[in-house]
Amino acid sequence: MSALPTPVTQTDLKHDATTEFEFAGARCFFVGVGGCGMSGLAREFVSRGASVSGVDLTASDTTAALIRDGIAMTLDDESAALPDACDLVVISAAVKPEHSLVREALSRRLPIWTYAQALGRCMTGRTGVAIAGAHGKSTTAAMLAVALTEAGLDPSVIVGATVPQLSNDTSGPAVGHRIGAAAIPRGGRAGDPGVFIAEACEFNRSFHNLHPTIGSIGVVEADHLDIYGSLDALVEAYAQFAQQIAPADEGGKLIIGHESAHRREVAANVRCDVETIGFSPEADWRIEARGPREASLVHDGKRIAQWTCPLPGEHNMFNSAMAMALAISLGADANDAARGLSGFRGVHRRTECLGDRALTGGGSVRVYDDYGHHPTEVDATLRAIRAHESVNESDARLICVFQPHQHSRTRFLLSEFAQSFSQADLVIVPHIYFVRDSEIEKTLISAADLVDRLRERGVAAMHVYPFDAIVEQLEIVCRPGDTVVVMGAGPVWKVARGFMDGAPQ
Repeated sequence: MSALPTPVTQTDLKHDATTEFEFAGARCFFVGVGGCGMSGLAREFVSRGASVSGVDLTASDTTAALIRDGIAMTLDDESAALPDACDLVVISAAVKPEHSLVREALSRRLPIWTYAQALGRCMTGRTGVAIAGAHGKSTTAAMLAVALTEAGLDPSVIVGATVPQLSNDTSGPAVGHRIGAAAIPRGGRAGDPGVFIAEACEFNRSFHNLHPTIGSIGVVEADHLDIYGSLDALVEAYAQFAQQIAPADEGGKLIIGHESAHRREVAANVRCDVETIGFSPEADWRIEARGPREASLVHDGKRIAQWTCPLPGEHNMFNSAMAMALAISLGADANDAARGLSGFRGVHRRTECLGDRALTGGGSVRVYDDYGHHPTEVDATLRAIRAHESVNESDARLICVFQPHQHSRTRFLLSEFAQSFSQADLVIVPHIYFVRDSEIEKTLISAADLVDRLRERGVAAMHVYPFDAIVEQLEIVCRPGDTVVVMGAGPVWKVARGFMDGAPQ
């Protein structure tokens, strides 16, 4: 049996780029292996010599691809059992402590790692890059991976979303991961341990399991207050994450948003170099908007890169600039990285244009699908799409279907949500997505409360449920030339797909 350490805690994993976890020969079982991040993690384990099997609730293109590539899998969560020969159990964030397989692992005294703990172990022995911040983590991580691939640095990456350009196997389904080289093959850090990119999620302090060489923080804003209780506690958690970045003499660096309100508190006691990025002339990495989609980056007084921003909106220009600054810090050629960014084709459900949908009476509407679930994300995305589609220059309207994600978030940020839909001409709100909150929390707020707040601010809004009824409502209210944005972190994407699928023949 391979020697495996006990689960990682916030304090017992110290940064040591020379220490390699003994993946080789380890027999690992993944619970929830079909998820976007978990499937990437499983492949990363296999690439380093571990044997992996697992279980998931439902069959999908992802599980079919895993089976095709030799990862044994059970697709019946109720009847699944751990294999007799098992050294480690890895569980997704959705798996509850009372799950039967968790109880079995505990009874057998097997090590159990959460997704975040296993991700942290994958970062050791690599040039880890952790992308943190309230917004844009998936997009920035995916942009960086594509830019580095174009620059020949052959990175590994795990993103919690589907990114078609990341797949090592272009004939298979779109994935959120890529397996790269064990050592950086070229550029300013050639020969260093291979690049490993991951999102650093603040939920439940997951990012405290990561000890990267380079980290980024775009912006720190109030969220997950059901976990943290206060903004001060959230800022403190970001500060601890920043302190876990490698020291400056080991190449450690933090790039943080210059305009982020809490950047000084977050970066106060770090061991790494710190640089800021933003549109301000005082930023170390200064972003220049040379048009709606044309961007350039100035560093040390020199314009070192320019590219076409692949996605609309100032927030996406910032994301692409952060990816560029990280790529250059990793030794990539700026021109190569710019070519990669300009050719970036997006992330599933991140300002994703699904196409034009024909209407029964003639004409069509354009439909977008987006993951935004925080007021700042909602406002930024609606502004970007409204400008990109030139809604203000016509009689067309911007219609938003928004599903709030969690009752606690909706309650804590209700005023902010009410302000974030100013760019929408009509907002349709289904039930709040109930995922982690208590039954008591569920009784404290409803979708109707958000609708009432929107109406008080003069925004046309309605509460409609179920999803099929929303699709029917879109059929009624949409006019030729309108733009529809379906938004939220829950299953509201079914509205967008259902509306697209219901086009008249």
